[in-house]
Amino acid sequence: MGKIACVFKLMPEDAETDLEEIKEQVREKVDVTDIGEEDVAFGLKAIKVSAITTDEKGGTDFVENQLEEVEGLQSIELEHFDKL
Repeated sequence: MGKIACVFKLMPEDAETDLEEIKEQVREKVDVTDIGEEDVAFGLKAIKVSAITTDEKGGTDFVENQLEEVEGLQSIELEHFDKL
């Protein structure tokens, strides 16, 4: 069983989107190891999510599919991943 550490950048729909609500939804769907915010521009902040998954679950595709179910997101980008 191969474990994978991955980092996703989540962009909210707009600067008024409740980031805490998005973070709560993310924690319910994904095995989060770290979650934070990153300034983008004009008051817009991205959410950075670090998570661990396995090859058996489908790797980073599994995490991305789970994140696609989160409401209030404009885009999801895989920034980095490493096999552990």
